[in-house]
Amino acid sequence: MLYLILLRYRAALDEVDRHLDAHRAFLEQHYAAGHFLLSGRQEPRIGGAILARAGSREDVAGWLADDPFRQAGVADYDIVAWMPTLRHADVPATLAPQASEAGVATPSPSRAEAVSELQAIVPIQTANPAPG
Repeated sequence: MLYLILLRYRAALDEVDRHLDAHRAFLEQHYAAGHFLLSGRQEPRIGGAILARAGSREDVAGWLADDPFRQAGVADYDIVAWMPTLRHADVPATLAPQASEAGVATPSPSRAEAVSELQAIVPIQTANPAPG
């Protein structure tokens, strides 16, 4: 699952900057582990954002507990679980395997296929049942 992590600074930028090197080392650790995919500051500089891949929201929360920004109390975090459904052709399918490539039509099932799938779930009575 992908997660958008939105950071909002709670302190003045000079206080945030005192912890920036340690925060960047924290980011590097999670890039090396394959957890973080993208990160950067917001513009205007009121916080930051991280795109992460994790098994659960609890995993992400556990990682963020070790962020020097959190430990110093200079940032708050929102963790948003994200299930992309469309992706640009330039975005690798491995990033979001469930997302369809935008602009590529996916074939719709025929009426017969749709009825067959539905009958597998709920038996459908026909108007004129065959004699039995």
